[in-house]
Amino acid sequence: MDPISPLEQALHAARALVLADLVAGEVAEADVVSLVEDSVAQRRWWVEQWPDGARYVAGLVAQDVQDALLERYGRWPLCPVCGYGDPHALDVEPELGPDPHWVCSKAGVKVAPVGGLSEATGRETPS
Repeated sequence: MDPISPLEQALHAARALVLADLVAGEVAEADVVSLVEDSVAQRRWWVEQWPDGARYVAGLVAQDVQDALLERYGRWPLCPVCGYGDPHALDVEPELGPDPHWVCSKAGVKVAPVGGLSEATGRETPS
């Protein structure tokens, strides 16, 4: 069996992290999971063109899915920190960088790393 390439490792990790956040937000329906698969397929080409970008893929896939969900269903993930005002979505920061986190721009706080929303929301993801 051939070892998994760094590109495929990065793509599989990004998929797993974003799926974990979707499960934590209780929105991991089949059509939403398809949005993750679409993003991973598109990002595969992107990383093939720029291999040094592999460490940025998780944040980019999270942003892709967030954008696709906004177009189809509404804001995601909703901020679990602010208990006032209109519900608002978290942002991914850095927009293009390693170690992406979900942040609340209104409160100016890091909420969770991408893939770690279950801890911020108190919802366990299945192992």
